[in-house]
Amino acid sequence: MNQDQLSAEQILELAIESLEDVKGDNITVLNVSELTDMMDFMVICTGTSKRHVHSLGQNVVEHSKSKGLQPMGSEGRDMGSDWVLVDLYDVVVHVMTEEARSFYDLEKLWDIKPEKR
Repeated sequence: MNQDQLSAEQILELAIESLEDVKGDNITVLNVSELTDMMDFMVICTGTSKRHVHSLGQNVVEHSKSKGLQPMGSEGRDMGSDWVLVDLYDVVVHVMTEEARSFYDLEKLWDIKPEKR
């Protein structure tokens, strides 16, 4: 299976499953398909520590690969980072510490009503 064989909704479910498996907190989905051509969904998740943020991001990458979906890229996956981004084509996953999430406030930045998960 590859990116061309999965719908944005299927990739979204794969990402959410990956985060839930490692106990991600406050998983929020933003449907940004009307706002940008870059992606359909943005997933934002909170990790309890930098180590947890790393583990969550790593699990998204590994789970995607196990399903045949090679992530387009990822940023911040070193152990000291408080924000990890994983690009899954139509879905971009942001995993942050509570402090980083509060500071950057992506939900407000995109100024749309989030769909809670």
